[in-house]
Amino acid sequence: MIVKMSKYAFVVYHREYEPFLKQLREIGAVHVQERKPVGDVAESQQLLAERKRLRTQLLFLEKRQNEAWKADGKNRRTPAPARRITKEEGAALLNEIEQIAERLIRQQTLRQSLEKDAALLSVWGEFDYASLDRLRQAGYEVAFFTSPASGFDTAWEDRYHAIRISQVQSTLYFLTVTPENAPPEISAERVRLPEYDLSELRRRMAAEREYTAELNRKLTDMAFHDFHSLKSYDNLLLNEAAAANVRLYTDSEADDKLRLLEGWIPVTQEKKMEQALAAAGYFSRKLEVTPEDDVPIQFRNNAFSRLFEPISRLYMLPRYSELDMTPFLAPFFMVFFGLCLGDSGYGLLLLLVATGAKLFMSRKLPDSIRPVLPLVQVLGASTLCCGLLTGAFFGTNVYDWGIPALDWLKGKVLMGNHERFRMALLLGGVQILFGMGRKGATRIIQFGFVHALSTIGWIILLVSTGVAALFPGVAPMFGTVHLALAGVAAVLIFLFNSPGKNIFLNIGLGVWDAYNMATGLLGDVLSYVRLFALGLSGGILAGVFNSLATGMRPDNAILGPVVMVLILLIGHALNIFMNVLGAVVHPMRLTFVEFFKNAGYTGGGKAYQPFKWN
Repeated sequence: MIVKMSKYAFVVYHREYEPFLKQLREIGAVHVQERKPVGDVAESQQLLAERKRLRTQLLFLEKRQNEAWKADGKNRRTPAPARRITKEEGAALLNEIEQIAERLIRQQTLRQSLEKDAALLSVWGEFDYASLDRLRQAGYEVAFFTSPASGFDTAWEDRYHAIRISQVQSTLYFLTVTPENAPPEISAERVRLPEYDLSELRRRMAAEREYTAELNRKLTDMAFHDFHSLKSYDNLLLNEAAAANVRLYTDSEADDKLRLLEGWIPVTQEKKMEQALAAAGYFSRKLEVTPEDDVPIQFRNNAFSRLFEPISRLYMLPRYSELDMTPFLAPFFMVFFGLCLGDSGYGLLLLLVATGAKLFMSRKLPDSIRPVLPLVQVLGASTLCCGLLTGAFFGTNVYDWGIPALDWLKGKVLMGNHERFRMALLLGGVQILFGMGRKGATRIIQFGFVHALSTIGWIILLVSTGVAALFPGVAPMFGTVHLALAGVAAVLIFLFNSPGKNIFLNIGLGVWDAYNMATGLLGDVLSYVRLFALGLSGGILAGVFNSLATGMRPDNAILGPVVMVLILLIGHALNIFMNVLGAVVHPMRLTFVEFFKNAGYTGGGKAYQPFKWN
């Protein structure tokens, strides 16, 4: 459900505004009303850019920690706790990290250049550039050439004192020694040597490696010593950015002497806020909430529905005048996931992995992963139960194991393909009717009971027709009861689809609504066939991998089991990955398209974000 919000206005003397913002932040429950900025946005943009730089370096340092842990093995270093850090210290630390990272990039470029020069000189062998200088002082010029081996003229050896140095495949490397004023005239490509000789290049490469290692050590030390301190600096910037944004949404009144701010707060906390502000001498006034207000959304659901809030948020938050869809989609999504995955073994694996990670690895997992583990547990348990409808367990059939308890269960829950096909359609019809009921409830809340009569008429018509088709003994199709209910439904559909308008316009709109319902409803219900199809295809693929493992197993006591296990592991891993992906995507599609459409869900709300210390 959506938490009820109250709207407040705050009027503060300009010299007391900063202490007031501090007090408001201490309360930590007011969502500041956003509006067109009335001040200079430069400060906010600067803080945003600084945080972007910082987040990039935090990811870089976290990667450094992981690399160091892999290298250290069991002797892992523990990151130092966060220390109190000022904005200036944080900025200086960030600049230092960026400078070291830039130096590492320059060192990498230098290393590549030195390695290239060393590779170029390696074909000429070891020699000292000082020897070339001495020959030049004596009046001789040494030139270096390369040419195809077949293109070397032996006459060059006498005419230009050509000396063959080395040959790499068909390329010949040679040099000439000629008087300084008589350069050789030969048809070969002259080579320009690097600035330094091979020994100097090696010395510089060794120095570069030592300097790079020193920079890496320093950066790794900073990753462990300063990581949490930089995260506290990130919180500091976040708090300053929040305050800067609040100032942008503040109006100035009475010749800039007063500051006017509006905000939202949950009704359960408004008394606490009023008392705190009154004690500090600040004025606040409760305002009337109008339909035009863009009220922030905060969910308050039970423990089960709360697990599915991340899925609900993937679409759009509801508007304040709508109902929260999370409690309605939660049970359907759980069952749909289980039917799509459809293998008890896969469900048991998900349940065990999520439970193990929750019990033994919770502290090591990222903050974004930990809240998902209970959801994975629920979805794994759902798959474990839904898999019993077919008996699938890693591509085998549990009802062929000869276990008495499973034999008893087989007669209770086992379903054939036709039964599961009909169950998928029935679930689709139930969810769509559920959505239509939600649509009627929303219209009652927003506009009044009369505006929901048309939707109620469709529900009466569809439910009565479904009951007549499935239970003809209770109410036969086109019997008295069915026709009476259909007549009531027709009146509601054609005369109350748009209350307050001309009766003939209502009838015309009712006909159009009936056409859309007749053409769209069938397609919506048939979309739920994917619940049956995905579970069936996953089970078939699992059986295929089992057959491949036994059929391709070599007739060897040692190699045979190894090959069989490898095929089973790779095959089932691929099948689990593809089926879990499908079991997430397709129920989401059924929820966000078929269910939300028939529920009249519009969404577009914004999240409740209180102004508080981070």
